[in-house]
Amino acid sequence: MKDIDVLIEALPYIKKFHDKKILIKYGGHAMIDKDSMSSTARDTVLLKYVGMRPLIVHGGGPEISRSMDKLGKEPEFIQGLRVTDDETMEIIEMVLVGKISTEIVSQLFNHDGNAISVSGKDSSLIFAHKKGARKIEGIEEEVDLGLVGEVDCVNTDLLDMFVENNYIPVISPIGIADDGTSLNLNADTVAGEISGAVDAEKLIILTDVPGVLRDPSDPDSLISKIKVSEVPGLIEDGVITGGMIPKIETCVKAIKEGVKSCHIIDGRKKHALLLEVFTTDGIGTMIVE
Repeated sequence: MKDIDVLIEALPYIKKFHDKKILIKYGGHAMIDKDSMSSTARDTVLLKYVGMRPLIVHGGGPEISRSMDKLGKEPEFIQGLRVTDDETMEIIEMVLVGKISTEIVSQLFNHDGNAISVSGKDSSLIFAHKKGARKIEGIEEEVDLGLVGEVDCVNTDLLDMFVENNYIPVISPIGIADDGTSLNLNADTVAGEISGAVDAEKLIILTDVPGVLRDPSDPDSLISKIKVSEVPGLIEDGVITGGMIPKIETCVKAIKEGVKSCHIIDGRKKHALLLEVFTTDGIGTMIVE
């Protein structure tokens, strides 16, 4: 009977999100090993088969650094931000487009999900411009990170075509500048920009933390719901810090662009995606208007 109860609990959500686009940002544990990637892919395909329209954006920082080591190229970071010269950009494209994206497509295909790997350069999917030199906290002079970009606009026609034809797009966070130059983009930011552009119902960011915690050392101090208006105060009070700030800012921007809800969830938890979409309590932290 317990199994039946689970299905009954899921029914309102299956109805509510039927035919709606769900943007999922793969990151952290969801991409660490084949088993985790396979499990996340299977859950994504399940969303597809119950009538939702998933799109995927993926990161790949650790894999990029590993590949750079193998190729004898020293990764360079300034305050946690990757410096991207021409050679580094080549390696980033090779890893994101040639390796990670195709691996995710293979995993989706293994679970009978039609998927297609797309770079932000394909058909000018993600137009971007190079960030100029700028101030970085803790450093006196302005810093130029090289071929690092900011998103200008998303070509939704391409994504709509794939989604309408029952494909799951798997998008690498690489932008194209006016002159055809490749630009390294932040994957969370790309996920937020695309979710707003395609009018997604939800943006779900898979991470390696339970969500936003009031006390980082206490996993039970999870804040399950944050209103956009509460975000500045939480940043000021030091509750939202470090790498969580850009994730939350991405969510706030997506909400302002029409995404109904954003979720930062723990990809280490088995079936995290399904627990978020199909249960009343959900998991992680939800950001709403």
